Amino acid sequence: MPVFHAGFDPAGQVVRVRFERGARRDLGQEMDALGVSRALILTTPQQVAQGQEIVQSLGDRAAGLFSGAAMHTPVEVTEEAMAEIRASRADCTIAIGGGSTIGLGKAIAYRTNLPQIVLPTTYAGSEATPVLGQTENGVKTTLKSPGVQPEVVVYDADLIATLPVDLTVTSALNAMAHSVEGLYARDASRLSSALALEGIRAFAEGLPRVIAAPTDVVAREETLFGAWLCGTVLAQVGMALHHKLCHTLGGTLNLPHAETHAIVLPHTTAFNEFVAGDRLRPVADLLGSDTAGGGLFDLAEKLGAPLALKSLGVSESDLDRVAELAVQNSYWNPRAFERDAVRALLQDAYEGKRP
Repeated sequence: MPVFHAGFDPAGQVVRVRFERGARRDLGQEMDALGVSRALILTTPQQVAQGQEIVQSLGDRAAGLFSGAAMHTPVEVTEEAMAEIRASRADCTIAIGGGSTIGLGKAIAYRTNLPQIVLPTTYAGSEATPVLGQTENGVKTTLKSPGVQPEVVVYDADLIATLPVDLTVTSALNAMAHSVEGLYARDASRLSSALALEGIRAFAEGLPRVIAAPTDVVAREETLFGAWLCGTVLAQVGMALHHKLCHTLGGTLNLPHAETHAIVLPHTTAFNEFVAGDRLRPVADLLGSDTAGGGLFDLAEKLGAPLALKSLGVSESDLDRVAELAVQNSYWNPRAFERDAVRALLQDAYEGKRP
């Protein structure tokens, strides 16, 4: 594994990260620090109320509210938001939500270079990365650029205290996927690996407490810290087969992002464990399992996460098309694979078998 050396660069630009309950009511100081004065607030249709709270707290510094954010960042939705940006003369965005809303803010920044303030309400981790995934004509593509990295991330545990338990679990497993793939990444370092293991540990220890008492803000803060750690790993290293498969499934079949990650993760982990067992051994140990893939499956089952792609409405006939798309363009993975291997992996994920 690569180690620290003279001139070691942990990667990424400087981002202001703020952990503070109630911070959502005091975003003016973040705008002042960025030198901006008019913020367009971004939400999904389901989170309009949270967006309106931000609008009210900002007063005349709020340029408006766009509530059309959608899964997988459809390009057509971004174009609608761009029209609102131009009409409102906003000079920054404030995204409050999960990966859908944060993704929209990134898509706007990619086109305009407007500064971003984000308030995560899930554990997805997009806020910590310079990565943008967009969907157009049923195909999801990703890009990596410093221009889409949010400048300010505000973690307010009150915002996540009401996240339903089922979404809490799947969102957390989505975050953990960043760390799992980070452990065997081609460009992994001692820093990224340390962050990855601490992120997994924060969730493994914090999630049972959150499930037992969903409004326990202290437990929520611990899991939010895990989300930041896992997202930071995603920002530092490249991902592999797991993320490629989830992006292909999500973009092609319009599946819910977090649930897809939760189902696929044990299977991609087990697949790569054949050649990366030494790097994944600490995950197995943290989860008290003989294997990392098995441990992740057992954790998902214990927490009540969905275990089978068929539970998301996937048809068995869809698997051939997904396998073909997933291998169309070459990308690095620690274990070599081809179409038949991916198809077999998808079959197990479809049926919900323990790897």
